[in-house]
Amino acid sequence: MTPTLSYLSFGLDPLSNSADLADTGAPWYPACDVQKLDEERYAITLAVPGYGQENLKISTHDNLLTVTGHRPSPDQNGFILREIATGDFERKFQLADYVSVTGADLKDGLLRIEFVREVPDELKPRRIEIKSGQSPRLLQSNDNCERAA
Repeated sequence: MTPTLSYLSFGLDPLSNSADLADTGAPWYPACDVQKLDEERYAITLAVPGYGQENLKISTHDNLLTVTGHRPSPDQNGFILREIATGDFERKFQLADYVSVTGADLKDGLLRIEFVREVPDELKPRRIEIKSGQSPRLLQSNDNCERAA
């Protein structure tokens, strides 16, 4: 497997549809952005308005990142329209080989999870230096005969 990371490396679930409205009772998934920060670092930002640090859980196991959230539904009184989701969610992302989570931050309803790709040195491509010098001497058939005599 090529040790690279791209949008597809995260294995975003195409069935995850953040357009589900909260009042339908259907499961919802927070919208997310996947960003390449540089050649080795990436970030996922999930929109989780109203969820506090105590309501969110991030875990990894076997290259699978799982983000779960729990937020009780507030009292329905007084709402004319409710489109901000509440309740439980689970969002999974398949990570490429050699990718690990380096940290997470929650600010203004956005959960940002950062990653780094650390390919072991023995698996990285390496350049072999070509030295300039004399060509190896080829033995001639006469050389072999003279040595044998």
